[in-house]
Amino acid sequence: MDLTCYADVLPTPGQTLFGNLFATGFGGKGANQAVMAALAGADVYMVGSIGDDLFGKSYKENFTSQKINSEFVKISELPTGVAHIWVDKSGENRIIVVSGANHDFNAKHAVGAINSIPELSIVIGQCEIPQAVTTAAFKAAKERGCTTILNPAPFEELSAELLEVTDWLIPNEVEFKQFTGSAPESFNLEKFREGKNSVITVGSAGAILISESGTITRIPTESVNAVDTTGAGDCFIGSFSYALGRGLDPSSAAQFACRIASISVTRKGAQSSYPRAAEISTLS
Repeated sequence: MDLTCYADVLPTPGQTLFGNLFATGFGGKGANQAVMAALAGADVYMVGSIGDDLFGKSYKENFTSQKINSEFVKISELPTGVAHIWVDKSGENRIIVVSGANHDFNAKHAVGAINSIPELSIVIGQCEIPQAVTTAAFKAAKERGCTTILNPAPFEELSAELLEVTDWLIPNEVEFKQFTGSAPESFNLEKFREGKNSVITVGSAGAILISESGTITRIPTESVNAVDTTGAGDCFIGSFSYALGRGLDPSSAAQFACRIASISVTRKGAQSSYPRAAEISTLS
């Protein structure tokens, strides 16, 4: 669950300031991506863990309302994960995640889900659950011929084993710098994950597509008045994954995802900011 405070200026250490608004909303990187893919038109299953608490019960209802299958969502004795979010007047955010139930399911549960979901084509993972679980799920997905997409957030060092079974790595520019020590504009992008596909999301500049052959394609985005960037990367990943699943080429899929994400940043919240299916259908 996202617990979000909006303020003109964010406090420095030891400082107390008044905010403008507090909101509670549905969040979590995996769930955000699942919701966006479902809104775009994909059939989506969520695999994970939530607490047996008020937040968890609300989330089960949210999955149902968003038409996301949650039969593989475990109910844990640990509390539902939360994100404490601060957003300033420019729309930039700072986030602290407390994982809770997100760390209370194992590889057996994940692999069992991957092997049970019919007509599975794409599996998306993040770093809000243990890496070993994601690695096992991706290995099972690859055995089924699925495409695997990893959003390495919140950032942590990734094992070679996980990277090997990741078809698409999609960091944002901050995470890219944590990986490489350099910003995208000062790095030889052709050398990033040679032989593998990647996308770097670069905020208002759009996205940078790196093909497995090393071809670099820059995908611009529309200039908009950003209100809240929370969940924009998840919005991109969910819509990009949907577009790939529909058979669009990666460049067209990234263009579609940039358009959807540019809409989301003009609204407050994460899932609450995502365009609904009727709005998406009007986009050419």
